[in-house]
Amino acid sequence: VIFFLLQLLTRHVVDNFLELTPSRVLHGEIWRLGSYLFLHGGFMHLLFNMLALWMFGSELEYLWGTTRFVKYYFFTGIGAGVCSLLVNLNSDIATIGASGSVFGLLLAYGMTFPNRPILLYFILPIPAKYFVALYGLLELFSTVFSRGSGVAHYAHLGGLLFGWLFLKGFPGQGMYRRWKRDRM
Repeated sequence: VIFFLLQLLTRHVVDNFLELTPSRVLHGEIWRLGSYLFLHGGFMHLLFNMLALWMFGSELEYLWGTTRFVKYYFFTGIGAGVCSLLVNLNSDIATIGASGSVFGLLLAYGMTFPNRPILLYFILPIPAKYFVALYGLLELFSTVFSRGSGVAHYAHLGGLLFGWLFLKGFPGQGMYRRWKRDRM
């Protein structure tokens, strides 16, 4: 929220220094792989990311602890940035927002609490595992059919991919397996 206010107050000068722009990252400005997570494209973008962070992240942080949660959040966010970067190497189109990390949190929530109901569009209850699968398929579909929409679909898919890698033991963490073992 602080960075969003800075964006508004500085008329997007902050964006030029922190957004994920492939050409700038390739020329050594690697901090952008983490800093873009703090920028947002508008109030609704910020609102929905923070709502999802609260809905899915608060319980995961309580379960895992703050240190592991923050590691996971940044791992998925940076991984989402890498995916976006690799797909757009020859582009100067910037990526901003925490959506890649939010998709990573969504995956972790679905894997940790697979049968917990989530209200689809705040109306229809659906088990978390199906909710995550549905959103993953929608993002995959959108990468093919929504080109030029201004949404970083590859970053969303990257958040899911890096979340899965982290939870399944890459790079040696194995949080999900450890949690299942402890639960048993």
